[in-house]
Amino acid sequence: MHQRTNALCFLVLFLWLFPVGAKYGEKRESLEERIQKQLAGLPAFMERGMSDYGIPGMAVAVVMGGEAVYAAGFGERKLGSGEAVDEHTVFGMASLTKAMTSAAMAMLVDEGKMDWDDRVRDHLPWFSLSDPWVSEHLTVRDLLSHRVGIGRLTGNRLRFMPGRDPETIMGFVKHMPFEQTFRSGYTYSNIMYMVAGQVIEAVSGMSWDDFMTERLFQPLLMTTASTSIKRLENMENAAWPHQEIFGEVVVIPRRNFDNVGPAASVNASVTDMSRWMLLHLGEPGAYKGQQLISREKILETHQPHQVFSLDDPLRDPLTGYGLGWGLREYKGYRVSQHSGATDGMTSFLLLMPEMDLGIVVASNLFCNFRPAVVYYILDAILETKEEKDWHAHYFEQFETLKAETLERRQAIEAQRQTGTSPSLPLEAYTGYYHHQVYDNAEISLHTNGHLVMQLWDDAEMIADLEHWHYDTFRAHWRNRSMREKFVTFDLDSMGTVKHLNVQFTLRQILISAGIYPADYYRVVPYQKVSGTE
Repeated sequence: MHQRTNALCFLVLFLWLFPVGAKYGEKRESLEERIQKQLAGLPAFMERGMSDYGIPGMAVAVVMGGEAVYAAGFGERKLGSGEAVDEHTVFGMASLTKAMTSAAMAMLVDEGKMDWDDRVRDHLPWFSLSDPWVSEHLTVRDLLSHRVGIGRLTGNRLRFMPGRDPETIMGFVKHMPFEQTFRSGYTYSNIMYMVAGQVIEAVSGMSWDDFMTERLFQPLLMTTASTSIKRLENMENAAWPHQEIFGEVVVIPRRNFDNVGPAASVNASVTDMSRWMLLHLGEPGAYKGQQLISREKILETHQPHQVFSLDDPLRDPLTGYGLGWGLREYKGYRVSQHSGATDGMTSFLLLMPEMDLGIVVASNLFCNFRPAVVYYILDAILETKEEKDWHAHYFEQFETLKAETLERRQAIEAQRQTGTSPSLPLEAYTGYYHHQVYDNAEISLHTNGHLVMQLWDDAEMIADLEHWHYDTFRAHWRNRSMREKFVTFDLDSMGTVKHLNVQFTLRQILISAGIYPADYYRVVPYQKVSGTE
């Protein structure tokens, strides 16, 4: 069956590369020339979309027929700097990291050191979740296919605790409630990929960072790739993150989430990501004649382990999820893809094995122009008869969602009760608060008379609290890229402060900082443990 499929794929690609009348020996030149011709309109398309969204810089790369056939940069690395983005500019790849973590696992499976269906406790005997049965039966395959049932709603904020190491965070994980029943559905989880990284460390005897560098980046000649935001500090050709805040695109700080690196911390240029794509195409698992991963094991990561569809106007419909890859069909071709997004950075990567084709896009603004670019390129190369304006398709949805969210913000503003005061003097709210999953919070009184909240002993997680009404306050983070939050204090029957309720939100895709509420949030009750009563 594999031979028939491979022969058919080769025939399709051969006919595409060598149309009737093509001369022998023209393969590479004609392919590159054809791609350049097909993408002649891409710069204008990029300029239009980047202007509408306010994107400072982007980079694009295409591989096909075993070669890198297109790579280009657009715009600036940092707004107003005049420093041009090129194909070697380093961007945060965010969740494109997940497929790399799965590939690292595949190497260890190849070596017989572990198996996809090993129990996590076979390698991390101390690991626990809130359900004892799940703790005992959870497998590596479960971690990588987002079917554990613990995901964004509960665990996403934990990745922004740079002062807490993975072991500490996994101590929090055992207290997390399940959002879905184990193996009953798809629950996207950064935290479970952090656990996968710990498995890699236990099995290999190397840190996840060193394993990725020595076993993946170096053999693939990915010279700009790294696993830590710290590596960008002294790197000249690196993009800065940006975010639209109340209608203005501004540079924002690079945010450290190395403690959950296996989920989202890889940085690389699109040139280096081209080499990563080539590992999955042509002869899967091989690069420049060296078999880094067996064909069987790397293809396992592209097999469906979840079957579903996403009813989300800003996401493309997926038919399933593999091990670090979203799976779908496009124009009759199988596709493996993944998007990535974190503070001020987005990415999108698509593979079409039958066409031996891969496309990667990176941006230094949190927005959803990236899939429009990928599908513009895809349609141009496939020479599809349907001329769809992909930018208009996504941008119209963005504008609609943004308008709806602004209406919700106005509704919240209208509900604010005027003429109210806190129940107690502000000093009574100060002190230390604790939650078994979300760690520590401290409330203090600023010298100018307002309350200040600090989470997780982190200097980047400080917010000034504006009295909203009654015992509710609006948190304005000093890092403006973070979304405003509401916090409410609970008093007991004796008028003593007992809880600090913090509304942790998951950003709505594309929505600017300060626009609230999010559709997806969790109110976390911190219990007061000490302080002025």
